[in-house]
Amino acid sequence: MADTYESVTVDISEHVARVTLIGPGKGNAMGPAFWAELPEVFGTLDADPEVRAIVLTGSGRNFSYGLDLAAMGATLPGLDAGAKGRHGFHTTLLKMQGAINAVADCRTPTIASVHGWCIGGGVDLISAVDIRYASTDAKFSVREVKLAIVADVGSLARLPLILSDGHLRELTLTGKDIDAARAEKIGLVNDVYDDADASLAAAHATAAEIAANPPLTVHGIKDVLDQQRTARVSESLRYVAAWNSAFLPSKDLGEAVTAMFEKRPPKFTGE
Repeated sequence: MADTYESVTVDISEHVARVTLIGPGKGNAMGPAFWAELPEVFGTLDADPEVRAIVLTGSGRNFSYGLDLAAMGATLPGLDAGAKGRHGFHTTLLKMQGAINAVADCRTPTIASVHGWCIGGGVDLISAVDIRYASTDAKFSVREVKLAIVADVGSLARLPLILSDGHLRELTLTGKDIDAARAEKIGLVNDVYDDADASLAAAHATAAEIAANPPLTVHGIKDVLDQQRTARVSESLRYVAAWNSAFLPSKDLGEAVTAMFEKRPPKFTGE
């Protein structure tokens, strides 16, 4: 494993690895380094026989603001994107999906500890782990719809296996924010704790419990559970990648991004 990464730190102690999001975008936003490094980070940890569980958390006040639009905006195709531009976007999107897949496909059990904001790509990321804990200040939002984007790197593929259909549709069609209590009620997180430290401590305690079990058996349990959803998730990811490559470029997308940077409400026209 590389000594340092730009987007995360990795600490290993007593068979448990902690992966901490560090940005470099504000609020641990997910820029080019995140999408490039995550497969290496989780692939290396998964191949390490000394690592039997992985805790995933964020540094600072928030888990993650999601996609770093300032850093990644150039990857979004414009209205004038021809076949070459859309093909390039499709290739980029598959690589981004692969970063989240690296977490979901990891044979080593993964536990997320969420505090502060967990927006968009942050929800994509936690939908790929095995167990989710949160602090009382945690807030969640599948906010892509407000940016005229169909969420395309994991939430729409994996949340149907976590949430009931009505709750999922309410979150994704409105783009609304929900607090930790609501997230627990609808099953997005397992438990809620008083603060970020307590949530992280609980994640490490569960990781230690898992790490004390026979590792080959733990891998087997994950393999059997994951086998039931692999084909379904893969099909969904392929479909949304093709859909967005065709339909993502829109006047509404341009208006959403412009309005966000100008800090004003967007005016969508359905074009």
